[in-house]
Formats: sequence, C-alpha cells, structure tokens
Amino acid sequence: MTNIHPTAIVEDGAKIGDEVEIGPYSVIGPNVTIESGVKIFSHVVVGGVTSIGSGTRIFPFASIGSEPQDLKYGGEVSRLEIGSNNTIREHVTMNPGTEGGGLLTKVGDNCLFMVGAHVAHDCQIGNNVILVNNATLAGHVEVGEFAIIGGLSAVHQFARIGKHAMLGGMSGAESDVIPYGMVIGNRGGLSGLNLVGIKRRGFDRETIHSLRNAYRLLFANEGTMAERIKDVAEMFKEVEPVMEIIEFVTTDSSRSFCQPKSEDGS
Repeated sequence: MTNIHPTAIVEDGAKIGDEVEIGPYSVIGPNVTIESGVKIFSHVVVGGVTSIGSGTRIFPFASIGSEPQDLKYGGEVSRLEIGSNNTIREHVTMNPGTEGGGLLTKVGDNCLFMVGAHVAHDCQIGNNVILVNNATLAGHVEVGEFAIIGGLSAVHQFARIGKHAMLGGMSGAESDVIPYGMVIGNRGGLSGLNLVGIKRRGFDRETIHSLRNAYRLLFANEGTMAERIKDVAEMFKEVEPVMEIIEFVTTDSSRSFCQPKSEDGS
C-alpha cells in the first residue's frame, strides 16, 4: 500500500508505484516516475524527468533531478535515471543530463551515496558503487561497478573511474583511473592496486597475483607505454581482469590515464 504523508506534494502527472512511502514535506514533480517499494523520507525534492528504481531509499534534504549546474544548459529536456535498491543519504544532489552529454545521467543498482555526495550532469555510474561523504563527480564522469570514491574527493569532468577502483579520501582525480587501481593525493597518482577491495570481492589468489605482475610490467620504466601495453596484453591474454585494464587504457578518452608518481612527486 502506498503511503503519502498529507504534507507532501505530489504534482499531477507523477507516476507512483505500489508500496511507495513519501514522507512529510517532500515534493515530487510532474515528470517523476517512482517504482514500487521506494521510500522517500521527509524534506526531499525530486524534480525534472527523473525515474527512481524499486527499493531505493532517499533521505532528508536530498535534491534529485534539478536542472544541471552547467552554463551551457539551455532548458532542453533531459533525464535522470536511478536504478534499484540504491541508498541516497542526506543532502545528496543528482542532476539530469545535457545536450552535450546525450541528455542522460544514469545511476545503476545497489549504490550507496553518503551525505553530501554530488552526481553532476551526464555522469554514468555502474552497479554497487559507493560515493563516500561529500564525494563530488563533475560532468560526464564514468564510474565502473564496485568503484569507491572516498570522502571529500573530487573527479574531474570527462574522467573515467574503472571498475573495482578506489579513489582515496580527500583526493583529486583529473585523469582516468584504471580498473582495480588505487589513487591517493591532491591531483592524485596511482599508488598501486585496490587489493583490499579485490580480496573482498572474492578474487582468487592466482588472479590477484596476475593483476600485481601486470601492474608492475605496465608501469615499469623500460620501453614505451605502447610497448608495455602490448607485452602485458600478450602475457595475460587469458586473465580477464588484466584484459579489462588493457581495454580501459586503449579506449579513446578525452583524459589521459592516471599513472604512478615518481619519487620526487612529479
């Protein structure tokens, strides 16, 4: 049974599924679709052309679907799609897409957005992603599944964060982060692999060993990067996670990819 508090405003045109809860003083716009089992706590605003998947929970003072923070935005109709079973905590903001990014911001399933996290226009976020408190994604960012964006961190527009990667707290990523990589620091550099996350995901020892060896070879000081990519791709062609890294670094991108910093920090 759907339960809408008397003080909530659900505008005409909104589509509300079964067993939805909408708390006091929340406002739901006319072009919003809320699927079954969603719980919206008090003082939440959901606007724009926004869809929210089943089982998602949105906590007080979140602002979901308001127009993009982009000076190029001209009022074009764009969308925000949020998947199922997400947890969106207090003061989280998510914006729809823009014409320059395909008119779509998309969030996968089973994600956690902690207090104050921000998802800007045209971001594409995979399943099981975590944005820790006050983590910020600029426009057009791609985040792969199981990635973790640490607290008070920021990702530059158009950057890609690979699957199972981790951006440490108070770090800045201005370049692409390889799958399974760990980035730490202001204008962060790779500091190795996200071994804790990889182990928690249940990867076997042989695969982890292959990932570590491939990482060392890929970022060695011998030969060119193109030569090292070719060598690693040949040596580990049967190891799927390594090949995911190779595919990531050889895919066209508007950003360079993040590499380890040298001894002097350069």
